[in-house]
Amino acid sequence: MSATEITVPITKAPPYRVHEGKTAVITGGARSIGASIAQNLASKGANVVLVYLTESSDEPAAILAAKLAEAHDVKAVPVRADFSTPEGCAKIVETVKTSLPPNTKRGGPQVDILVNCAALFHAVPLEAVTVEDFHKVYAVNVLGPILLTQAVRPLLPDDRSGRIVNVSSVGSKVGLEYLTLYGGSKGALEAMTRTWARELKEHCTVNACNPSSTMTDMLRGAPDAAKQAISMWYPLTPLSGIREWDSDEQKEMAEKYGGRAGYAEEIAGIVGMICSPESGWMTGCLVSANGGQWMAS
Repeated sequence: MSATEITVPITKAPPYRVHEGKTAVITGGARSIGASIAQNLASKGANVVLVYLTESSDEPAAILAAKLAEAHDVKAVPVRADFSTPEGCAKIVETVKTSLPPNTKRGGPQVDILVNCAALFHAVPLEAVTVEDFHKVYAVNVLGPILLTQAVRPLLPDDRSGRIVNVSSVGSKVGLEYLTLYGGSKGALEAMTRTWARELKEHCTVNACNPSSTMTDMLRGAPDAAKQAISMWYPLTPLSGIREWDSDEQKEMAEKYGGRAGYAEEIAGIVGMICSPESGWMTGCLVSANGGQWMAS
């Protein structure tokens, strides 16, 4: 074969707004990691539904939605709903149907991206775990993603272009102290990720990522005993070392606990990578999002 007969496929970088016209539903979308994920996806053209639970998040969700719409020329809609109930999930789906632009190819509503991000953090010694705690944590962290994924399934694409990302926790892999319920619930979420990757294969990819401690209100409000337990891992986490450009809050944490936490936008960047069209040949995976505290094998 002559050199002139050899054909080399030419690849082109995708346009930056790779999610133009798509709809993304993000639980916990009003604050912290969820808000950063919404920002990441909106900056790439996605219309976003910001799902949150409490009345105290009404104002932050409305402000974020307005900012995203203005900055990125997308539709951003906040919705307060308890996604751990069928009624709450139905409200979210109805919001997609009535408040988001229809998918042009489908001619109707479509959920292209679902990010199950919201979670209830729980950190106590084993002997302090109660039955009530179990039901509260598992209702939000396990039942919620099940019900919402069920609810949006009829609106998923039919061409495998959809993306579901489950935000887990490194605690389910490394066995952090005091996380009996939180770590256990995230382990369940990872198992469901693999199951859904097979069940939903004609509609979407389903993957998870597992952040370590991240500088959010959840970490700020954690008891000191939990922070001390987490700090044992900082010497083993390659990217936890503090740098001069880190925030004063991170520097203070590093001085007290021996390393920095992640930034919400760092987690959002990994979720954004999983959601990209170029990640279409990956499903059922757990992607490390923890600075190397747990390294994927």
